Amino acid sequence: MSRKTNFAGTVALASMFAFTLFSSEPTGAAALAQDSSNQNDLPALNAPYAANERPDIQVQPIPDSEIPEAPEADADDASPDTAPVSAASLQQLVVKQASSAPLSRELNCLAGAIYFESKSEPLVGQLAVGRVIVARSRSGRFPNSYCGVVYQPSQFSFVRGGTMPAIPKGSQDWKEAVAVAQIAHEGSWKSPVEGAMFFHAARVSPGWRLARVGKLGNHVFYR
Repeated sequence: MSRKTNFAGTVALASMFAFTLFSSEPTGAAALAQDSSNQNDLPALNAPYAANERPDIQVQPIPDSEIPEAPEADADDASPDTAPVSAASLQQLVVKQASSAPLSRELNCLAGAIYFESKSEPLVGQLAVGRVIVARSRSGRFPNSYCGVVYQPSQFSFVRGGTMPAIPKGSQDWKEAVAVAQIAHEGSWKSPVEGAMFFHAARVSPGWRLARVGKLGNHVFYR
């Protein structure tokens, strides 16, 4: 009777010890499962999430001031390996321009306006006319292209029916106008009336309430 009691007590103690041991700390497969569930809560380092897929991840935008600006491409600009043309005088700069190169539509519009408005003027007067058109196109107050400025209704008297008269492209006046248009477009020579956006022939007095900038040849310029 006493042996059976001792054996039963031993079994009971062993069962209690095993229960305490396995319930106090996860081991084996149970521990691995717990570790895996904890890892699933962490974002994958290399996963490419879209902004709306992970609202818990806040994307901090880079301020515009810290983003370097890329140089703007312009179809009318010289090729990257062409050095800027420099000269001691406007006359010399005009001579150095490649007047035989094909012109874009925009430069044709600019050169045409210079030709019809100022072909009989000194070079500085022709440049001033060209720079007025350039200034208008960049002002936000006029069309944003040279052709848009030139063909804007009621602005230039030589434009009739939305077109320019024919131009003798082999003439010296046209070659000069093309060279001046390139200079005006590139801003490679400063006009004495830089910033002007209006002009009229000196023989008329339209009574404009504008700030007069100066007179060059037969034109008066205003801002």
